[in-house]
Amino acid sequence: MNHVHTSLDRLLFNLVRRRSKMFIRNESFYSFRKNYPVITVLVAIHVILFLWINLFPFGDVILDRGVGSNIHVALAGEYWRLLTPIFLHYTLMHMVFNSFSLIIFGPAVEKILGTGKFISIYLLAGVLANVATLLLGDMYTRHLGASGAIFGIFGVLAYMIWARRDLIDRANSQLVVTIIIISLVMTFVNPNINILAHLFGFIAGLALAPLFLMGAKPFVQRSHQRPVHDQEVPSFNPDRWANHEKKKQKKKIIWITVGIIAVILIGIRMFG
Repeated sequence: MNHVHTSLDRLLFNLVRRRSKMFIRNESFYSFRKNYPVITVLVAIHVILFLWINLFPFGDVILDRGVGSNIHVALAGEYWRLLTPIFLHYTLMHMVFNSFSLIIFGPAVEKILGTGKFISIYLLAGVLANVATLLLGDMYTRHLGASGAIFGIFGVLAYMIWARRDLIDRANSQLVVTIIIISLVMTFVNPNINILAHLFGFIAGLALAPLFLMGAKPFVQRSHQRPVHDQEVPSFNPDRWANHEKKKQKKKIIWITVGIIAVILIGIRMFG
């Protein structure tokens, strides 16, 4: 499963890097956080809960009470389990893959829809995907992950291609179609995937898109990011720019170190 996620991760990155300006991410962390607050918060929740359930006290309780469980919803009325699985991931690759997908494909949709509409359709698609799993899946099915909600975002993008071509250009349309096809194929290839959540998350996004996209404007017109300047012609004092670059490199080293330590600790906890 991890190998499949890693291979698909690289494939998605290469497709985006080569063919799209709408989905490529070249902002600083500060700029990304400012322009896409919902996605920033969602990814932070992914990371925090993943670390908590794997490393910290009561993590097993959070996992047990938050995981999607059809039998607990149907027989015990624990309806919060239709929502909480959207934020939980048990394996590192599952969390990284879903967070990566959200960071790549979510910003354009968040900017087009606006903060309120984006979080609403994201959560609705995820919940409806889990409802489909409850109604059509095995009674003893247990599931978790943001995939259903992310497929809801794919559904919104698919609707743009189909009925709102003013919101997405041809090159990005081709990229989205390619990604959706690959994702759907991988849904059926990997035996550990919640097929119902993927399919009905996508259908939910597709069905909700006409309502949520009313009055929407193209991504380019609503983007308030500062233009990217050619680094060879700096608009600031050269020394100040150099110092800024050094600070960025130091921050990268710190975050990479923290990430390596976290992975080691998780490995010790899970396999030690």
